[in-house]
Amino acid sequence: MGNSFGFFISAFYILLLVLMLSCNFVAGIATQNPSSFPKNFLFGTACSSYQVEGAYLDDGKGLNNWDVFSQIPGKILDGSNGNVAVDQYHRYLEDIELMNGLGVNSYRFSISWARILPRGRFGGINSAGINFYDNLINALLLKGIQPFVTLSHYDIPQELEERYGSWLNSEIQEDFGYFAEVCFGAFGDRVKYWVTFNEPNIAAAHGYRSGIYPPSHCSKEFGNCTNGDSDTEPFVAAHNIILSHATAVNIYRTKFQKEQGGSIGIVMNTMWFEPISNKTEDIVAVQRAQSFFMNWFFDPIILGKYPAEMQEILGSNLPSFSRNDLDKLQKGLDFIGINHYTSFYIKDCIFSVCESGMGSSKSEGLAQLNAQKDGIFIGEPTAMEWNHVYPQGLEKIVMYLKERYNNTAMFVTENGYADENNPNASIESFLYDDKRMEYMSSYLGALATAIRQGADVRGYFAWSLLDNFEWRFGYTKRFGLHHVDFTTLKRTPKLSATWYRKFIAKHKTIQNIMADKNQEYLVYQ
Repeated sequence: MGNSFGFFISAFYILLLVLMLSCNFVAGIATQNPSSFPKNFLFGTACSSYQVEGAYLDDGKGLNNWDVFSQIPGKILDGSNGNVAVDQYHRYLEDIELMNGLGVNSYRFSISWARILPRGRFGGINSAGINFYDNLINALLLKGIQPFVTLSHYDIPQELEERYGSWLNSEIQEDFGYFAEVCFGAFGDRVKYWVTFNEPNIAAAHGYRSGIYPPSHCSKEFGNCTNGDSDTEPFVAAHNIILSHATAVNIYRTKFQKEQGGSIGIVMNTMWFEPISNKTEDIVAVQRAQSFFMNWFFDPIILGKYPAEMQEILGSNLPSFSRNDLDKLQKGLDFIGINHYTSFYIKDCIFSVCESGMGSSKSEGLAQLNAQKDGIFIGEPTAMEWNHVYPQGLEKIVMYLKERYNNTAMFVTENGYADENNPNASIESFLYDDKRMEYMSSYLGALATAIRQGADVRGYFAWSLLDNFEWRFGYTKRFGLHHVDFTTLKRTPKLSATWYRKFIAKHKTIQNIMADKNQEYLVYQ
């Protein structure tokens, strides 16, 4: 009898524990609980063509701006380039198996413009390039993974730079529209998510203000460039990118969207800003910083005009939209994508004296970015100099965008954590990436909080599937869920890959429970 009684008590407590866990699990009480994410939420990983594909001149591909820029001594920290990268061009089936192992249902990648149109609209369509992306898309779909496709992730055919100055010339709007139409026609029957541009706010600022990205234009006080005007060129380039976006959206809406049933948007780099003090001028400077950094692009595309703060400070240096431009911009977008990694403090530079630094110039809005306040970092530093761990920043930026843009559908299109690539470290030290797991857990928890507050967020993409070429940092930083031996190119899953797989699996489990009417008794309000 004692044994039976003990068994009864044990069974009772086990049942009670299951019910308690089920209630918490289903109701989404814990901030990291996947049950907070809506049905059909996209969990994915992200990359870009130049960072992973390699094969830089294979099968008819033309040179792009990064092919040329990365060969210039001193431009890339370790002197490397993306000629081989991690060779996804030849290893994409292997990488899709890695994605399938994670359980993701979407993959965000970009199309190499120069692989499709080696000379822009001034040459023919490269059928081998079309075939590559056809095969990639089909292989993804066979595994139940939705392609989430970016048309331009920093790279453009070098031909367009040499022929007419790329983004400084309005002629590029026609080129981008042609490229977009080719892609919509070739892949749109299977691609349901299109992004026109990745982080044009970074491309314009780094390419035409600081000169640390191609085409390396800047004024002397901003960097070491042979030509450029940091006070005007970033805004000319941005204006042409905005109108190129509008051109592509107009083509998609009028020729393809009804039949293909997809959606189209744009992706911006985003940061959350906190005032460095409770002074009114610092609080006001926070909004100015957002306007010069992110709203610079979102406002014209969604609201039809540049932010008032930019108009007031820049005056005639800020281009204006014609009536025809405004008509094109009315096509807007279907969703916004945000790449979010970190946050900064903001100090006003109108009423206060600022030393030189990010944001302190007139062309940047006179709102200086600071990683520290009173000698304390805003969040734990990482291997990437600009990235500090501040997960509440993701919740805050999502809620800011929700309010400013009438809760436009949103995707977190990049979020990730960097490790230093120490060449003397053992592979085991890279594989046990507990800091990356903590980072992802905290940021996904913050995102879940924003969703519970009503933000229409429809996906999250971890940056990145693989360690890869990290632009001006070359191969000195590792963001991947999978370690890549840059000599052999062998892929090895890190602990973060296992963590992400389990997180996604929990989400799928809870959705199955919610869908099963026979399990409704588990849901307690």
